[in-house]
Amino acid sequence: YARQDRKAKARDPISAKLVADLITTAGADRVLTMDLHASQIQGFFNIPVDNLVGAPILANYFRDLIGDRKDEYIIVSPDLGSVTRARNFAARLDCPIAIVDKRRQRANVSEVMNIIGDVRGKRVILLDDMIDTAGTLCNAASAVMEKGGAQNVVATATHGVLSGPALERIQNSVIENIVLLDTIPLPPEKRSDKLTILPIAPVFSEAIERIYENKPVSIMFK
Repeated sequence: YARQDRKAKARDPISAKLVADLITTAGADRVLTMDLHASQIQGFFNIPVDNLVGAPILANYFRDLIGDRKDEYIIVSPDLGSVTRARNFAARLDCPIAIVDKRRQRANVSEVMNIIGDVRGKRVILLDDMIDTAGTLCNAASAVMEKGGAQNVVATATHGVLSGPALERIQNSVIENIVLLDTIPLPPEKRSDKLTILPIAPVFSEAIERIYENKPVSIMFK
């Protein structure tokens, strides 16, 4: 329901607001989330909401992977909607940023993938908040390899929905590895040797401890 935060067309339900009301009515007096797809959903609640961030967990993983080879890596946003997220992640890793801009020049013409930034010879880290059907991600990966001349591509996201053809697309893509957080449990049939899953339990346990001990939670958003 996190993607149902507004009306895309007339008479569409804003289901995220309904779910927020249900959680509040059920008796919750505080909510912990992680990387909401639409951060404005926090305003749907009449109780405190702490929207924790998964970037520090992912950044620690890639910091160990990159080591002292920062000049070899570049963070790439797979679309314009993820630019701010990619910019913040790049700042954590002290790496440059590039953007895949997908646009249709005119009606009845196939979309063209333009790359803003230089990825030639670079090791690309594609960053998104959620991987659903993996179409955008896999298309962006193909673009940076074929048009941009990147050396290789890995990807990362907080939420791995992996619905429909996602797993097949990932297996057949040029992406070597995808790093996800376990915000959504993946059943055995959605597991793949291309997926690396990192735990979020330490972040939530620290947040809960801070709330119960009346310590500031704000330090966890840095």
